Parts: sequence; C-alpha cells; structure tokens
Amino acid sequence: MDRKVLIVDDEKLIVKGIKYSLEQDSMEVDVAYDGNDALEKATANNYDVILLDVMLPGLNGFEVCQMIREFSDVPIIMLTAKGDDMDKILGLEYGADDYITKPFNILEVKARIKAIMRRMKGKQPVRDDSKQIVSGDMRIDLDSRRVFINNKEVNLTAKEFDLLELLITNPNKVYNREKLLNLVWGYDYPGDVRTVDVHVRRLREKIESNPSEPKYIHTKWGVGYFFQK
Repeated sequence: MDRKVLIVDDEKLIVKGIKYSLEQDSMEVDVAYDGNDALEKATANNYDVILLDVMLPGLNGFEVCQMIREFSDVPIIMLTAKGDDMDKILGLEYGADDYITKPFNILEVKARIKAIMRRMKGKQPVRDDSKQIVSGDMRIDLDSRRVFINNKEVNLTAKEFDLLELLITNPNKVYNREKLLNLVWGYDYPGDVRTVDVHVRRLREKIESNPSEPKYIHTKWGVGYFFQK
C-alpha cells in the first residue's frame, strides 16, 4: 500500500462505500466522522489526499481545511451536498484543491483521487541550475516548496505554490486562464477558469504587500496573468 487516504464524512454508509472501493485499489484508508477527529488524524499522519465533507459535526469542512493548510499542503477534495457555485468557490478559497458534488459516482471519486496523485507525483521540479529563485523581497526554495517574503515564511497551498512556480520560472510570459488551468490543475480537471482567478487572488493576498497594486503577479487585461521580473 503506497497511497494513504483520509475520508471525512458523518454519513457512515458513504464512508464505508468509498473506503471499500479505494481499498480494492490497494490504497490505505483512514476515516473520521467529525471535524475534530479529522483534524487530529491529519495532524498525526501523512496522507496523499483527504476527502473532506463540508457539513460535519463540530468543526465544519471549511474550518478543517483552513486549519490543515496552516501546516500541510496535502491535496484536499471537498465533498458538498450543495450544488451552489459559491459553496464550491468558498471551498477553494479555504485551500481546497478540488470539489465533488453529492450525489456522486464512486468511479468519479476514484478518478479524481488518481488524477491528483498523478499530478503530485510529477511535481518534483527538474532543474540543473539554482534550486532557489529570488525576486525582490521574495525567495522561493523549489526543493522544499517554501516561500519567504522578507525572510518570513509564507504558507501556500499546493496549488498556490504550483501556480507561483509556473509563473516565476517563466517571467513576463502571459498565460491565459485556460492555459493555467490545464498546466496547474491538469487537462482532466473538471473545474472552470474561475478556479484560477480565486487562486491568483489568494496568492496575491499572501505574497503582495498591496494586493490591489501587485508587484509580482500582474494581470494582462483581456489576456491573462504573468509574473513581472
């Protein structure tokens, strides 16, 4: 078993079904039925992906996601019974990497998990030159996937770092939103380009001293985004 998954949902039949299906694919599965237990397990263990329901007893899924992001960039897929777009975007704003709306097909869940694992497996940067990039007050360590502003570490989610790495390693190159979605989230990602806008905004809030007047990640109106060297 080389992949470990945490399933968090208070509906035990759903948990049982997902757990059984993933174990058939030789994945190791832990379960939690409330937000507090989920946070404890995420703190004590290293998971390859977390399936996290929004509506939970105790801490809700958004709160758990936000707290996990304070110490880990593990991929998080939110499970929501609501089809409202704002719920989905809110999940991404709290640091989630993907979302699935209930009711869902177990094959879709497995496909999303495997897609995320494939993307994460290929995220080791291949560079023969410096493993660090410095631009202004920002320093990025590509090996450890850490970002520092004025020598103070900034905690980014996995996707926020992937997005920043792509832009900073291709300075002044403008990427449209569709291209960024494909390169960072993968061509099989089912979300839309609003995901890119949400992550760019969150990234600016973390690395820019004035997000409304960014000095790193700029918008080329009508085209897309670019990192200004």
